[in-house]
Amino acid sequence: MKRILLSSAIAMSAMTLFAQGAMDAYQFNQPDMKGTARFMSMGGAFGALGGDMTTISQNPGGIGVYRNSEIGFTVNFDIQNSTTESQILKTNDNQFKFLLNNVGYIGSIRLNNSVMPFFNWGFTYNKAASFNRRYSGGMNMKNSMSNYMAGIANSNNLTVGDVSTTDHYDPYNPNDGGFISPWIAILGYDSYLINPQGRNGKTNWSGLWGDRTTGLGNFGVVESGGIDEYNISFGGNILDFLYWGMDFGITSLRFDQQVLWNENLEDAQIANNDGSIVTTDANWAMTNNYFVRGNGFNYKLGFIVKPIQELRLGFAFHTPTWYAMEEEYKAFTIYDYPNTDIRPGGAETNNGYYGYNDYKFSTPWRLIASAAGVIGSKFIISADYEWTSYQGMNFSAYKEWGVFDNAFYYENKDIDDYYQSTNTFRIGAEYRVLPQVSLRAGYANVSSPIKQEVRDNEYTIYTAGTNPSYSMDNSINYVTCGLGFKYKKFYCDLAYVYKHRSSDWHAFTPDPYSPELPSPQSKLTSDDHQIAVSMGVKF
Repeated sequence: MKRILLSSAIAMSAMTLFAQGAMDAYQFNQPDMKGTARFMSMGGAFGALGGDMTTISQNPGGIGVYRNSEIGFTVNFDIQNSTTESQILKTNDNQFKFLLNNVGYIGSIRLNNSVMPFFNWGFTYNKAASFNRRYSGGMNMKNSMSNYMAGIANSNNLTVGDVSTTDHYDPYNPNDGGFISPWIAILGYDSYLINPQGRNGKTNWSGLWGDRTTGLGNFGVVESGGIDEYNISFGGNILDFLYWGMDFGITSLRFDQQVLWNENLEDAQIANNDGSIVTTDANWAMTNNYFVRGNGFNYKLGFIVKPIQELRLGFAFHTPTWYAMEEEYKAFTIYDYPNTDIRPGGAETNNGYYGYNDYKFSTPWRLIASAAGVIGSKFIISADYEWTSYQGMNFSAYKEWGVFDNAFYYENKDIDDYYQSTNTFRIGAEYRVLPQVSLRAGYANVSSPIKQEVRDNEYTIYTAGTNPSYSMDNSINYVTCGLGFKYKKFYCDLAYVYKHRSSDWHAFTPDPYSPELPSPQSKLTSDDHQIAVSMGVKF
């Protein structure tokens, strides 16, 4: 676990400045419940039912159920509340978002064939996931990020010369053909956050936190973006017994993250310009910007079997989404150290230029099994089970990198170390109280993708770009309800979705070899309330 932080970053140019991170892989695969209001109000348990636009991107076999053409759309109002709790401090953040969940067209052709009576096709847009989240908090500290920076410098045996910029040497982009020094140690040195002390011919680095140091840490995180999926689907039914469909998905991903970390310390250990150590206050902050863009494609195949009128069985599998990704990132600090000869100032990574990286990324495989019961013409109950292999996520380099094709070896090993497969259970019901009015309800649970030993801080965590912080999701729960109205060819559906997600936020990785110096951590709880409205016409 003590491998060099950036051992996969080769000193070629600024584009390979910083390693990719396994924790960020999950950011691109966060589960969400978006779709039509009918789909959402039944907890997303629609894999064996079909006849709904959202099921095309869940179980494409659902398109085979259609006997009429349809055009429709869904809008979504999302009210988010995030609560962070650290020791005695509790903070709340709220935001409101308006989203277009989906819009699409389904075409149905009657073939006048007893074997395959209908052939259907569709073009839909679906909001596959929303990454919008904002949270902040603070805590009494037992360790400083500066000591983490010093630990990185010590573990890499860095000297002052390794992290010092001169007219002829840039430590972020060295011209000696060697490995790039870890960026966070360079930024720490430029910001007077780590102190070099020579001993026995070796540089020993220390941070601001000493035996008598106390202080507060504060953080703020703003995340935005999402995944948009454009679906081209077709399918049909065989003998009104087997409904089949396939879908070709084109995805567009955007993830933006801004993270602020601030420390206000008392009795901190700071090195003056002459090398002497001063015990005084220390106030500093680091801001990280991280922007990711990606485009990808996937394939889905699904079936629904109706052995008897009262029973439907569904099965679908989703290939990974294969992405071409681009990311930019940078970090900068500001600092103020009273009672020292260091003037207030700041520092930036890579002389203020954004680091850049492009790579390929594939998401997990997904398998979905479903069952539904239809009782008369009034009551439907449906259930889904979904298996997702998060340890199957993968980073890779473009072939033109040649000898560096295995540049993401450590990141992919981290994915295998950190993640496990998840189990998702969904159940939903619909009751038709009047010929034109239906009531619906549902529930869904998604298990945590993070292994227990990782959540127990038994692993060193490596992150992407210039952001040492990360969050780890626990299980996610959804409670849903809604109603539907239809009149002749027109329908209007309404859904309410409550989503509860808990996470553990870390300012930087804990050191499993030094449990007496924990990293600053906070409990993060997100309670989201969504109201979705769908309207459409079947003809």
